[in-house]
Amino acid sequence: MDELFLTAERIERAALAELHTAASETTREQLGLRLETVGSALVSIASAEPTNIVLNRTIGLGVEAPATQDAVKTIVRLYAQAGVTDYFIHLHPHSQPDELRDWLTQAGLSRTRGWMKFQRDNAPPPHLQSDLEVRRIGLTQAEAFGRIAAQGFDISEASVPLLAALAHRPDWYLFMSFDGDTPAGTGALFIQDNVAWTDWGATDPAFRRRGGQGVVLCRRIQEAIDRGCELLLTTTGEEVEGDPQHSYKNILKCGFKESYLRENYSPV
Repeated sequence: MDELFLTAERIERAALAELHTAASETTREQLGLRLETVGSALVSIASAEPTNIVLNRTIGLGVEAPATQDAVKTIVRLYAQAGVTDYFIHLHPHSQPDELRDWLTQAGLSRTRGWMKFQRDNAPPPHLQSDLEVRRIGLTQAEAFGRIAAQGFDISEASVPLLAALAHRPDWYLFMSFDGDTPAGTGALFIQDNVAWTDWGATDPAFRRRGGQGVVLCRRIQEAIDRGCELLLTTTGEEVEGDPQHSYKNILKCGFKESYLRENYSPV
């Protein structure tokens, strides 16, 4: 597999693992958080959020090494035992073996909306306009970050401490947009081995349509460049008819280009 593809999956996998590492024991218990490794796949489970595919998803199946049918059955069983009714198994376009899609179907899963992966180099971000001010935040504003991000990704109140805890992690950089002193939007940046991953971009509904999402993304791009990153990666849902695709358009506007579409499989 092309090294770029491997890097794109590894950085997202590392960011997901770091999210679990950031969780306190109390948060882990409240959310039913577990992280399992099945073959080359990383299986993220949040049993208290049984329908949330952001926390309940599997990445890396068939990427680092060919998957097996037993691995697919094990992953499906782990989610069933946890009471998780909706989750994603991400499938990279070069995942092996060729029979993998058939195994997923036989296990009771079907293909659903995919996630487009994007990449960009270290060219300067565009100068987008917004009346919101973007700042890097620390521990004092981490809870507000968690609340806005949790709302944006349809996760319960119990996840707020989980997202806020990213402020403690050395490889994560958190940003927020503000209307005066009022938090308006969020965006996180994860850096590992000079590769950057942007995540947790969300806007409070009261502050939408003011260009906040774009300027928060550009601020993260600049931060990554300033820290020596030459490759930046992110993802969002693939284009589908009837969806306004605000995130998709903002990603392209900020200089990213489409890299590859990753299929998602979920319970029928």
